[in-house]
Amino acid sequence: MSLLGVNVDHVGTLRQARKTYEPDPVWAAMEAQLGGADLITIHLRQDRRHICDRDLRLMRQTVSVPFNLEMSLEDEIVNIALDAHPAMVTIVPEKREELTTEGGLDVKSQIDRVRHAVEKFQDRGIKTSIFVDPDTDQISACREINADMVELHTGTYANSSGDQCESELEKLTRGAAFGRKQDLTVNAGHGLTYNNVSAIVESIRPHELHIGHSIIARAVFTGINDAVREMKNIIQKSLLNGL
Repeated sequence: MSLLGVNVDHVGTLRQARKTYEPDPVWAAMEAQLGGADLITIHLRQDRRHICDRDLRLMRQTVSVPFNLEMSLEDEIVNIALDAHPAMVTIVPEKREELTTEGGLDVKSQIDRVRHAVEKFQDRGIKTSIFVDPDTDQISACREINADMVELHTGTYANSSGDQCESELEKLTRGAAFGRKQDLTVNAGHGLTYNNVSAIVESIRPHELHIGHSIIARAVFTGINDAVREMKNIIQKSLLNGL
């Protein structure tokens, strides 16, 4: 079964556009749960461009499904995460100038730094996931540092078409198979929509799918509850098709 993690960051993006108090990402998380979200995800960025510390604090008090915190390796964020004690963290690359995360973390080039963070989280009983491209060397590095999970970056697949789309899907399929051989739980996310998620579910059958922008965009017209429910239905049908 592929679980659905709903990222509510972009509710915060809309709020911060006017520097006001609404719409509230915490309320959005509650609505996502009512729609059937299996996890709630937020990304606490260094510049606090959408999610802020208040959101993290209140979500930890109110979210009843597992809570996933996306985060960089910066000391400030690591310490906040350790104090917040989410069910899991997903370590991602982060650049201040990027609109959204542009690719997977280069674990190999900073393996000791990543290992140190993973050890800190696991000592507190927090599961660790690493956001990586479907590259065997990077996935192997995640196994070397004893991460619990990898989240395969699906953004390149999502932004491609035609033969390139098929090629990227094959890379993800191979990466998922390799990750499982390394005894890693395999998740997937980034750029997934109502139109392109089925192929990911049918091909790689990830343990978790982490989807934000597309669900929040649909929710503008339907409400978050219905937008989440619709995505869940697509995922469940895709799982049946992949049997």
